[in-house]
Amino acid sequence: MSYLSLSNTSFAAIAISFIVICITIISLRLYSEYRAKKALKDELAQRDNFAMGISFASEIIVVIATMAFLFDEISLNTAQSHPVKVIILIVLLFSFIKIGHLIHRKWILSRFNEEAAILKQNVCAAMVDSGMLIANCIITLGLYTWTHIQGYSNLLIAIVSFFVLQGIFSIDSKIRERKFASANQGASLQSNFNHENTSIGIRYAGKSIGLSLALYAGLSSAVFQNGKMVENLFTLVMHCGVMWLLLYCLAFIIKMVSLPKINTALEVDHQDNIGIACIEFAVFCAVGYLLISMFSI
Repeated sequence: MSYLSLSNTSFAAIAISFIVICITIISLRLYSEYRAKKALKDELAQRDNFAMGISFASEIIVVIATMAFLFDEISLNTAQSHPVKVIILIVLLFSFIKIGHLIHRKWILSRFNEEAAILKQNVCAAMVDSGMLIANCIITLGLYTWTHIQGYSNLLIAIVSFFVLQGIFSIDSKIRERKFASANQGASLQSNFNHENTSIGIRYAGKSIGLSLALYAGLSSAVFQNGKMVENLFTLVMHCGVMWLLLYCLAFIIKMVSLPKINTALEVDHQDNIGIACIEFAVFCAVGYLLISMFSI
């Protein structure tokens, strides 16, 4: 009886994936050093830049998670017979994730310079940035699962759908900013990110990741119609919109049950209560995953 059911092809696939992961991480490190205009090891080891460490850690998570997803989706035989297609797919996935990250930095939070804040060791900024990077990774993989791109027409549908999902992120972020302003005498949420209130960053990251999981659930429950742009966009908006509402309704109920008679906004916004922020982070991420488990096909 054989207890180890690994074949030579499995080891070859693991080796190829690991090489791609290493090359991508090295590229990310060099890019980070170029943007910071200093060696990453100096920031992490000499300056003890905790924020930079969180940011780089999230990038490593995204790279490995994306490759692990593809490892599960694509067989080695497919990779061997269509290597160019696999390479294009990898480039497309990482491009979507990076474009979504840039949309978040330059448009959704246009009044907050996350890169500069991270270099100043702002942990709040690192949490906000890392949360949105991971969130973009999740919705990109969700889009691939939904479309299983088979041609240029479906690629166009995936691109348009991606920007629709970015619009949902933008609306959600604006609602959070309005809610923050109404609870804090008109104060700006983006300005408060500069005050290094770590709990605000944790809460923002949790809601971003939770929303991305809810959108993934919406994509998983929606039926993709090959080559039909309007029908697919309508289905996308309907399913993801319902999951968006369910996320906040279920999270509100769970917070009421788990944190009775506690003003979470006051604790997070003014007291920098990291414990309460972590509970909110956990609630939104857990509810998002619950939606995936409940509504995935």
